Amino acid sequence: MRVELFVPCFVDQLYPETAFNTIKLLEKSGCEVFYNSSQTCCGQPAYNAGYWEQAKETGNKFLTDFSETDYIVAPSASCVGMVKSGYNDLFTNTTLHNKCRNIQANIFELSDFLVNVLKKDYFGAELEGKAVYHDSCSGLRECKIKEEPRLLLSKVHGLEMVKMKETDMCCGFGGTFSVKFDAISSAMAEQKVNNALEQGAEYVISTDLSCLMHLQGYIDKNEIPLKTMHLADVLANGWLESSEY
Repeated sequence: MRVELFVPCFVDQLYPETAFNTIKLLEKSGCEVFYNSSQTCCGQPAYNAGYWEQAKETGNKFLTDFSETDYIVAPSASCVGMVKSGYNDLFTNTTLHNKCRNIQANIFELSDFLVNVLKKDYFGAELEGKAVYHDSCSGLRECKIKEEPRLLLSKVHGLEMVKMKETDMCCGFGGTFSVKFDAISSAMAEQKVNNALEQGAEYVISTDLSCLMHLQGYIDKNEIPLKTMHLADVLANGWLESSEY
């Protein structure tokens, strides 16, 4: 199966290892991964800030850079959610309407694709410790994923998943929200981190590096013994050479 990889701009610039681990997971699942190096941003920052014309210009390039027929997979529920939902505001009843709808039907967040399209839930991953899962706003509400990441994590050797209260509450990032309303944003991060610590968690895992970046910033500033990890990095961790998958 040919799959086109969408690497969000902040993943490319700040967390490239997550992109490489996404490729490893897809290839281990039998996919042929294609990466168009001319791709850039999906337009979400401009869209969320109210600059829809600029977002439309960026989105136009996105629709040009990706195919209408191949599956498109990204390690970011937030960016996939932008394409699936935000593009309705930008491209409905335009000359790109039909192409946009085709791409919207073919783009998937990583865990959704692995579980629901490829029917894969075990990769021989290992991670010792106790972890909580954070439902990102975009993952839960735009991509409609909830059980998929948890199923994948339940098959990781050595990892104890515990339920965190208010797991579906926002972490406080929200893009420019964290800049414009930094006090509220920091308080929300503090609440999320405290909820994880209450469960004795050593890791906070999610499908969105934007959330994890925000939480890790709070964790580092306050020297808290907690680590954030993207789902792809967990699933590619400590692979057993003899494992069946």
